[in-house]
Amino acid sequence: MATLQDIGLSAAINIISALIFLVAFAILRLQPFNDRVYFPKWYLKGLRHSPTHSGAFVTKFVNVDWRAYIRFLNWIPDALKMPEPELIDHAGLDSAVYLRIYLLGLKIFVPITLLAWAILVPVNWTNSTLAKSNFTYSDIDKLSISNIPLGSLRFWTHIVMAYAFTFWTCYVLQTEYAKVAAMRLQFVASEKRRPDQYTVLVRNVPPDADESVSECVEHFFLVNHQDHYLMHQGVYDANKLAKLVKEKKGKQNWLDYYQLKYSRDQSKRPMMKTGFLGCFGEKVDAIDHQTAEIERLSEEIAEEIQRVRKDPKSIMPAAFVSFKTRWGAAVCAQTQQSRNPTMWLTEWAPEPRDVFWNNLAIPYVSLTIRRLIIAVVFFFLTFFFMIPIAFVQTLASIEGIRKRAPFLKVIIDEPFIKSFIQGFLPGIALKIFLIFLPTILMIMSKFEGWLSISALERKSASKYYIFTIVNVFLGNIIAGAAFEQLNAFLNQSANQIPKTIGVAVPMKASFFITYIMVDGWAGIAGEILRLKPLIFYHLKNFFLVKTEKDREEAMDPGSVGFNTGEPQIQLYFLLGLVYAVVTPFLLPFILVFFGLAYVVYRHQIINVYNQEYESAAAFWPDVHGRIIFALCFSQLSLLGLLSTKHAAQSAPFLIALPVLTISFHLFCKGRYEPAFTKYPIQEARMRDTLEQAREPNFNLKGYLQNAYVHPVFKGDDEDEDEDFMNKLETDSVIVPTKRHSRLNTPVPSKVSAGSSPSLPDAVIHEH
Repeated sequence: MATLQDIGLSAAINIISALIFLVAFAILRLQPFNDRVYFPKWYLKGLRHSPTHSGAFVTKFVNVDWRAYIRFLNWIPDALKMPEPELIDHAGLDSAVYLRIYLLGLKIFVPITLLAWAILVPVNWTNSTLAKSNFTYSDIDKLSISNIPLGSLRFWTHIVMAYAFTFWTCYVLQTEYAKVAAMRLQFVASEKRRPDQYTVLVRNVPPDADESVSECVEHFFLVNHQDHYLMHQGVYDANKLAKLVKEKKGKQNWLDYYQLKYSRDQSKRPMMKTGFLGCFGEKVDAIDHQTAEIERLSEEIAEEIQRVRKDPKSIMPAAFVSFKTRWGAAVCAQTQQSRNPTMWLTEWAPEPRDVFWNNLAIPYVSLTIRRLIIAVVFFFLTFFFMIPIAFVQTLASIEGIRKRAPFLKVIIDEPFIKSFIQGFLPGIALKIFLIFLPTILMIMSKFEGWLSISALERKSASKYYIFTIVNVFLGNIIAGAAFEQLNAFLNQSANQIPKTIGVAVPMKASFFITYIMVDGWAGIAGEILRLKPLIFYHLKNFFLVKTEKDREEAMDPGSVGFNTGEPQIQLYFLLGLVYAVVTPFLLPFILVFFGLAYVVYRHQIINVYNQEYESAAAFWPDVHGRIIFALCFSQLSLLGLLSTKHAAQSAPFLIALPVLTISFHLFCKGRYEPAFTKYPIQEARMRDTLEQAREPNFNLKGYLQNAYVHPVFKGDDEDEDEDFMNKLETDSVIVPTKRHSRLNTPVPSKVSAGSSPSLPDAVIHEH
């Protein structure tokens, strides 16, 4: 059990580590040769030029201006200066709203911390329950609810504080939800024209013996959306082609490296081995070999392009369908298209940058099976991953080391070593184990078949959050493998589960304090140093870069990383809300995390990260829902804890809190969530009217022509729908159909011809 001395040593180690990272960053960012590592966003925008291109030789690499080192911490006020509207223009709404999650943490926990320390800490501290007991305890426990005697009237204070914290949290959540929803609607209304505003993704196009998929899509939408349909882009299974293109790019990088190496020393040609990892096989001329490989791949790519274009099996039963107006796209995306609800499924198309092209080739019918498989795999990953974590946590404890390495007893009994092991080692061990988890979860989400990068990140974040709750939170509270936890929960009545968790929560406060310092202090400070991108940039710059374009590609700006960042933040919300009433001593550590992370990530978003996509803050309902879950969990765990404290008179008053919290969540869901899932028809019509008045002659078809062409086809002169594009050039189009069956567009009803949306063999479409 960690004492205040252990916590103090851990705090000192992590504060020193964080300061070293921050000072190292502040100095490294001033050096001209690191400029592209710490300010890549400005280079990508074309607003910054390399300081290594001018001046003396030394000044190209080292900043010799001593005044810059005096102002080396100026990055902190600079990160806070940019106002939010300007930040949205600069980095997008996703990035700006992501930062608001950290602000939300400060808004919730600053008043809660002040109130808890002003009221709960004195109420807990002025008892002597633990001192009179035979239990092992630390000074931290004396500040917690554990120091209140059984059946004490002081528990009423904790119940009143639980209500106060709940009402304050709900008030801040509701205010923030309303603000973000308004920001989203304003962003969509004021934003410039984007292809996804006019485009719908249609899937599960029914097969037709007489028409190709492209003809089938064309016919269906000209019939059912004849006044608004503009064009469509077919979806191809181009995954093999994409792999060839990627392989060719890799070979080109190696060719550039060997040519650069040869240009520096022309006394001998560079050689390489053709076997595994360049370590085995025949030794050949590296430049000639890579040139031959590139020529071979170029031929294979050309053949594969022809095959994909012409092979019916490469054409997927899906398409990106574009409309003349936002109104037309909104109607199509948000309505059922056919009598059979499993056919002609429409949804808003992701913006072109957001499309995850590999998953477009997955047949729709296999998605349910894939997601079922991943659900089973994720279950076993979650409930077995805790076994190695628990093993390492045991090894990282004083008792574990004494048991497995008794010869170290003399060393570990030293006060400093003992404090280091108990206050630092468990947190760092858990952090190391979680490093590879995001990659595993992202692979699982890709296998499930989600069609956009934003959806992949949100689904991966959901898995990460569940995993964190079970393994990081419950796993360390119950102190057993997750499967043991599950077995314990299944073999006890439901009303015993809150008691089990509630009793264990106060005992683990010291562990979570050390985890917060390792992950939330030193970890966040390490984020701004960007050590890995720094090393990789200089390696690429030395070995591969020949042109400015190469140098730009060598930069690795990265992105916010919603799939890892948001679940991490949610763990801190959970810890803060659970321990606010139980052990208020933990709250200041949470505040340091939110404050430091806000400053660091604001700097990164302004100067470094280049967000891959823009979803207009579509992730906010997930953020809100997870905080609501944390709030309910904290209430139930407190109820369980009080039920073991013989507080029979006061504990029942907590039952109303989860009910009120869930009711509040349902209100917010009904009031604000539609802004994140639907596009108002009224808004779409207004935007169309304004744009028609401002740009009556805008060529929308030309604007959308190649928006949803697979990246591997871009630059290719062929046009998959050339005949159809020519037909759209005319004012009046007659579209004959080859179809003999009318399953999707039935003939007029014998009862009422007007009730059928169908037309006979030809459809007249007026522009």
